[in-house]
Amino acid sequence: QVQLVESGGGLVQAGGSLRVSCAASGRALSNYHMGWFRQAPGKEREFVASISWSGGRTFYAESVKDRFTISRDNAKNTVYLQMNSLKPEDTAVYYCAARLRSITTDLYEYNYWGQGTQVTVSS
Repeated sequence: QVQLVESGGGLVQAGGSLRVSCAASGRALSNYHMGWFRQAPGKEREFVASISWSGGRTFYAESVKDRFTISRDNAKNTVYLQMNSLKPEDTAVYYCAARLRSITTDLYEYNYWGQGTQVTVSS
């Protein structure tokens, strides 16, 4: 099994940027398709972005398209989410997740999850 640990969250002003990372251990990250999800207080967890095992395909939620970029470095066993032009509504706990089969935006299809990292955007 793969273990996932997110890092890089914090407090940032609206319009600022932040990069969160997801480090994998236990198995090579290159085996997995990866996704980022987020959950704001009182709301359901939602899809943010996903990337295929090779990095060749990516998908984004409409709310973050053109502002966020998902990427991966399989040699470092790490997946990244670069977040630009942040808005207060981006405030949430951000989770990375992994799955072996086809890339998907459906959070219920992901088998492995990290513990999350808090991102807070002040207005």
